[in-house]
Amino acid sequence: MTLMQDHYSRLGVSSTATPELIKAAYRKKATQYHPDKNPSQDAATRFREVQEAYEVLSDAERRKAFDDYRQRSLIEDPMPVAREISAKYIQGIIH
Repeated sequence: MTLMQDHYSRLGVSSTATPELIKAAYRKKATQYHPDKNPSQDAATRFREVQEAYEVLSDAERRKAFDDYRQRSLIEDPMPVAREISAKYIQGIIH
């Protein structure tokens, strides 16, 4: 099963983040992963992921649809979503 990408975690913000906070987080991450500034081989991929997350979360209609889908996913099939959340939590503690 392919899990949905969590745009909020991509930008490092909570699901209650304001549009201003989302924009600031996007700018920070975009600068961090921009291929011209980051020599890492996965920089371009990470940059595109950050762009996609911002495109969804900065548009009110797309953000609402994303939030609705996230909530349905957790209700309909909670185990994969719970595993993904716990893995990200543990990863955050380790780093």
